[in-house]
Amino acid sequence: MNKILQIKMLIPALLAGILLGCSNDDIDTAPGEVHPVQIPARISAGTNDFAFDFFKNLQETETADANLFVSPLSLHMALGMLLNGAENETATEILKTLKMEGVSLSELNDAYKTLLNDMPVADSKVTLGLANSVWFRNNVQVETDFKNVLNQSFNADVTSLEFNNAALGKINQWASDKTNGKIKKVLDQLDPDAVLYLLNALYFKGDWAAKFDSKNTQDKAFHLQTGTDTNVKMMYNNDDYTAGSFDKYSAVKLPYGNGQFEMTIVLPKTGTVITDLLNSFTTAEWGKIQSSLGEQKVNVGLPRFKLDYSVMLNSTLTKMGINKVFTSAAEFGKISKSAATAVSFIKQDTYLGIDETGTEAAAVTTIGMVGSAGPTEPLQIICDRPFGIIISEKTSNTILFMGRIMNPDSK
Repeated sequence: MNKILQIKMLIPALLAGILLGCSNDDIDTAPGEVHPVQIPARISAGTNDFAFDFFKNLQETETADANLFVSPLSLHMALGMLLNGAENETATEILKTLKMEGVSLSELNDAYKTLLNDMPVADSKVTLGLANSVWFRNNVQVETDFKNVLNQSFNADVTSLEFNNAALGKINQWASDKTNGKIKKVLDQLDPDAVLYLLNALYFKGDWAAKFDSKNTQDKAFHLQTGTDTNVKMMYNNDDYTAGSFDKYSAVKLPYGNGQFEMTIVLPKTGTVITDLLNSFTTAEWGKIQSSLGEQKVNVGLPRFKLDYSVMLNSTLTKMGINKVFTSAAEFGKISKSAATAVSFIKQDTYLGIDETGTEAAAVTTIGMVGSAGPTEPLQIICDRPFGIIISEKTSNTILFMGRIMNPDSK
């Protein structure tokens, strides 16, 4: 697995990072302009099931002391685009992994469209961007219906390009533009066999509803799981928060803006390892947090830090049940009838920054597809330099003449 992790500060593992929830249930809202984001309960529950399953499987691929920060929503939406091009068993595997069995494709697409349209305007004090794009090689015949559904249901930019260095620059620039420059590059090069790239970008910037006073920030020892300590800049705030304590952990919600978005911190108690705790989390446990926490005075300490994270997800998704998409038997006839396509890689790049003011987070999920590129330009053989000739008889495979023409104009 290829992964890059540049750690500028360390933090206790967070349960769900920045919650970009798929439902508006149990949201504590402060006075101000908010707009509910409403999708079917079955789809909301499925996206949460997917999030916990994804995180659990991803933890198995990381070392025990490594930071990890991903966006289940970005991955779900990128795989949703891929699903619209899949058929038969390939589609079934993706749908099952997304925890969307029993949900029709049209219902799921409608939910994605709701998230894309309504989530960015849900809280006037929070900046949130969701964007999709598809980039395909200009000599590949991509099905019109596939392009239309990506454009209409996913608001996707659909672009045909000659896959050269200029195209590489455009794809990376799109990712940078959609994440406010936090993720500047998602591709180092274009695969010679690449026919199509699907991208989802997610950007979040929110100020704490109750900000941390920088005057309270102190140098503090942070106890690593390895048994050693490191120093961090610990931010402190004492305020009314929605919080509670359970057998193995304590939890607190830190709201942003008007309160429609929030960060939930899960802190394991002595004797509990955060990796094991998060592996045990389910949608039911998440529901218990939503229903059991109450408002109380809480003294919160949170490290100030930044991190960049990148991970290849092929093996993780294979464990989750997506297998056929990575093989030559993949069924993507709804994407292209002329180009036999398979997924070469699925990766996610993320950024997270937390300080006294608030949180900035970004994610780009990239799906690369390879296959036959379809019709190519006619082969050019221009004899404008010395060349050889052979004259032969085909049935006997007998050569009659051979020659080397160095100067056709010589007498």
